[in-house]
Amino acid sequence: MALYSIKELEQLSGIKAHTIRIWEQRYQILAPSRTDTNIRFYDDEDLKWLLNISLLNEKGTKISKIAKMTKEEVAQMVQHLCEQSSEFDHHINGLITAMLDLDEALFDKVLSTATLQLGFQNMMQDVVYPFLKKIGILWQTGNISPAHEHFISNLIRQKILVAIDGQVVRRRDGHPTYMLFLPEGEMHEIALLYMNYLLRTLQIYTLYLGQSLPFEDLKLCYKSFKADYICTVLTSTPERSEVQAYIDTLSATFPEATIMVYGSQVQHDFLVFPANVTHLTSMQDFVSEITATAKHSQVAR
Repeated sequence: MALYSIKELEQLSGIKAHTIRIWEQRYQILAPSRTDTNIRFYDDEDLKWLLNISLLNEKGTKISKIAKMTKEEVAQMVQHLCEQSSEFDHHINGLITAMLDLDEALFDKVLSTATLQLGFQNMMQDVVYPFLKKIGILWQTGNISPAHEHFISNLIRQKILVAIDGQVVRRRDGHPTYMLFLPEGEMHEIALLYMNYLLRTLQIYTLYLGQSLPFEDLKLCYKSFKADYICTVLTSTPERSEVQAYIDTLSATFPEATIMVYGSQVQHDFLVFPANVTHLTSMQDFVSEITATAKHSQVAR
C-alpha cells in the first residue's frame, strides 16, 4: 500500500493542502494516520476517496452535503458524472483509480469513453498526457511500483498501436519523410508512438524504429532511408551529463536532416541546440511543427 504526505495528496488531487485540512477538521472527510512526530499521512483509499469528492465538489455539490453521503452514494454520483460529463478531470481520476487497483476493465472503459467524447487525439492530449504527469509524481515519490507503470504503459501502448494500424500511408516523391527512434537503453515509448500516430494522421510517411536502437543501426537506417526529419525522445537515456554530447553527435552525424528532440532529458536550461536540431518543449510544439511541414508540402506540390 502506498503512503502519501498531504503535499503529495495536493499534487495528485488538485486540492490545496489548506483546504484538505479544513475539510478534515470541519467535515471529517478524511481521517489521516499520523507518524510518531504527528505528521499526517494517507493511503490509496484516501487518495481515491479525495479524487471522487473533488469531482463532485467541482460539479457543484457542496462539501457539507458530500460529508453526509456514504461511499456508495458518492461512487454512484461519480459514475453518473463520468457518463454525462465531457470534462477531463474525471477521466484522469478514473485512470489513477484503475492504475492503483490494476483494473484493466476500468482503465479500458475510461479511455474508450474519453475517446468517444473527445476523439483519439484530444483524448491523448487532454487526458493521457496530464495523467502521465501525475504518474510521474507518483513515481518520484515512490508511491507506485514498476508493475503499476508497466501495467499502464502497456495498455496505453496498445491503444496507440491500434490507432496507428488504421493509418495507411505510402511514400511519395517530394513529400517529407520522418524516422523515429529511441536511443539505446531508452524504453519509454509512449511519446514516440504517439508522434508516429500524429504524423500518419497527416499522411506523412514514417519509418518507426522503436525502443533502444544502437547508434550504428541508426546510421545504417538513415543511409538507406534518407529521412528529412529524425525524431527522438530522451526520457531517461542518456544521462543528464551526457545529453549535450548526444545532441551534438546527432547533429554532426545527420547534418542534412532536421532533428527533433523531446523528453524530460532535453528540458535542461544549460543545453545548447545546434542549428539543425529542433527542441520540443511539449507535444503541442511537435503538432505545430509537423502541421506546418504538411502545409508547406501541400503548397510546394
